[in-house]
Amino acid sequence: MTQAMTRPVAEGTPPDAILLGFARVLRKAGVAVTPDREATYLRAVATLDLGDRAATYWAGRATLCSSPDDFSRYDRAFEAWFKPPEEQRPGEVANVRAEPSRNLLGTGQGAPDETEEGEVIRAGASEQEVLRHRDVAELSRAEKSLLATMFGSLPRPEPTRRTNRTVPARRGSIDARRTMRAQLAHLGEPVELRRRHRTVKRRRIVVLIDVSGSMRDYADALLRLAHHWAGSGHPVEVFTLGTRLTRVTRALHQRDAELALVDAGDTVPDWSGGTRLGESLKAFLDRWGRRGTARGAVVVVCSDGWERHDTTLLAEQMQQLAALAHKVVWVNPHAGKAGYLPIQAGIVAALPHLDALVAGHSLHTFAKVAGVVDLA
Repeated sequence: MTQAMTRPVAEGTPPDAILLGFARVLRKAGVAVTPDREATYLRAVATLDLGDRAATYWAGRATLCSSPDDFSRYDRAFEAWFKPPEEQRPGEVANVRAEPSRNLLGTGQGAPDETEEGEVIRAGASEQEVLRHRDVAELSRAEKSLLATMFGSLPRPEPTRRTNRTVPARRGSIDARRTMRAQLAHLGEPVELRRRHRTVKRRRIVVLIDVSGSMRDYADALLRLAHHWAGSGHPVEVFTLGTRLTRVTRALHQRDAELALVDAGDTVPDWSGGTRLGESLKAFLDRWGRRGTARGAVVVVCSDGWERHDTTLLAEQMQQLAALAHKVVWVNPHAGKAGYLPIQAGIVAALPHLDALVAGHSLHTFAKVAGVVDLA
């Protein structure tokens, strides 16, 4: 057994079992250790020297902790779990417990953390920061309720485009016509150069959200994200994709998010049904896209890429969509997870026609999506 692997366990215990045991102890101590973090931790340690205690420590701290508030818990759990057998006290690992619980919804039932210097840290802020990085598909009902209140903190993309129309300005290119007119008004005497710049117009955002069965755990959050974007007054069109295409723009333009999502749910007839991405995209292009909705717009497709039928139609429609739109961004909830590869048939068919393939499974990734759209 190496220096880092000093747990008093049965001889021949695989290192992975020891590391996963430590992750379970850390979760018991109050750190939000998800399966994805465990997998990342195992890969990180595997690339290092298992006999190096310091390397094992830093690999775990970098992959298992989601905020500085977790460091003190991590240190206590690490010392208890990886302490040499001769220094172990009976029941020491079993006594590693979570610090006083902090109520996720902020009702004041838990006690706040306190640092060694006595500085009180507000519990709600750290819990919200952890929640920002959690996969929305893994959240409890209470956590989803809290997450719904946090969408207002996300940035709203407002892509723009420069038009051919110009207006007088103090800086910019020289306006030869206005300059010559000013000289004529002064009997040909030299005058200050007149300048102009091109005006800026808002670029439309089109959001196509897959609401099929495989996207059931993410569709609600993605619709809420689209509602948040529409709240800025920027032109946003929203459609759902499934076995058919449904326009939910009018429902999502209500001010109240909960009412908007209820109305959108009532509008969509194929919620959690099958997936016909190619046919749905064709319906969008035939009815709305070519008539102006997609022309020069930033189109955001939110889907995991699972297509029930032949992907030839999907590839053709994505090619046409890319020709119409200014930019096509594909948001895949699984793209940000460890070990993900774009091998789904729908993704393979769409990938050559995309400007960006980004993750979209947490509040943190939603903020990054907004940045990608805004840079269009």
